Amino acid sequence: MNSYSSSSSRSMLLPTDEERYGGERFSSYEGGPSEGGHPLFSKEIFILKILGTSVIVLCTAILFQNQVPGFDKARSYVEKTMSNEFQFAAISTWYEDQFGKPLALLPAGKESSETGTTETAEYALPASGKVIENFKSNGQGIMVETGKGSKVEAMKGGLVIFAGKKADLGQTVIIQHDDKSESWYGHLNTIEVTQYETVKAGNPVGTVTDEQDTATGEFYFAIKKEDAFIDPIQVISFE
Repeated sequence: MNSYSSSSSRSMLLPTDEERYGGERFSSYEGGPSEGGHPLFSKEIFILKILGTSVIVLCTAILFQNQVPGFDKARSYVEKTMSNEFQFAAISTWYEDQFGKPLALLPAGKESSETGTTETAEYALPASGKVIENFKSNGQGIMVETGKGSKVEAMKGGLVIFAGKKADLGQTVIIQHDDKSESWYGHLNTIEVTQYETVKAGNPVGTVTDEQDTATGEFYFAIKKEDAFIDPIQVISFE
């Protein structure tokens, strides 16, 4: 009798689980909540996230399909975010190193160029020619004069993050490399790659601009590293 009384007294003195944790007793995952779902998972929130993501993707697609001048700033922001903050080329290279195949979401790269340049060379000459406007002229890139109708080739393998027309450069291709640098090819007559296509060093990206009354062509070339342009002559030597 005394033993039962002392046990009862201790039970009355000790706080219950409800008093200790301030509310109802927590149920274990094995027992599960009343509806049988995971206590940390909310089906409603998950569905809302999917719907929100779908709306963002749809709005982005509409933004780029409709080339309305009023959307220029928004398009520029999206392009900068996709190219600078999300490094497609670096992730693609990591994936290939780990699994041996390119990402299925990215278009397959072309075979080596007609000139036979392979990816073993770290840098390929975009096109043979002479510099007619140096880096000091604009602080961004150089103008190269070459033969009429010449091909312009990628200096290094990477991912095409832009292929289209820019205000100051005309027909332009921008390639992002796995070291996060970029090579720019502007003033092109034609573009032979598409956005988000993977290319190898030496693959043609377009042809040089040429005039009917001249025997030469020219193109713009620039290299960007860590958000700043550098003199391409420091990397590649032209005639």
